[in-house]
Amino acid sequence: MIHGTGIDLVDIARFERSVTRTPKLLPRLFTESEQRLRLPSLAARFAAKEALIKALGGSDGVHWTEIEIGAEPSGKPLFLLSGSTAAVVAERGITTLHLSMTHDAGLAMAYVIAEGSDT
Repeated sequence: MIHGTGIDLVDIARFERSVTRTPKLLPRLFTESEQRLRLPSLAARFAAKEALIKALGGSDGVHWTEIEIGAEPSGKPLFLLSGSTAAVVAERGITTLHLSMTHDAGLAMAYVIAEGSDT
C-alpha cells in the first residue's frame, strides 16, 4: 500500500547561490560523504530529502543529516536513514522507500514513493 508520494524540483543555480551565501548550509543538510559531491548531485539529494519529507506528510522527527542518499551496486539510488528519522519512518508503517533522481538543464528533481503494509 502506498502511504505517500513526494516530488521536488531544485533550480541548481539558485541552490548554488544559497550554498555560496550560507556555507553552513552544507553540514546542516548533508552527511560528510554527501558534502564531497558535485553541486548538481547535491541539488538532486536536496530534492530527494524534500520529496521524502513530503511523502512522509511532514518533517516532525526528521533530521536532514539522518537522511543520506546512497546507491545499490546497480547505481539505483536509495535512502540510508538513521536516528529519529529511521524511527519516524518505521512508526508510520513504511517498509519500502522508492527514489528516483535526475539533474539536467539546470534543474534537479526527485520523486519518492513511501510504501508499507495496510495496517
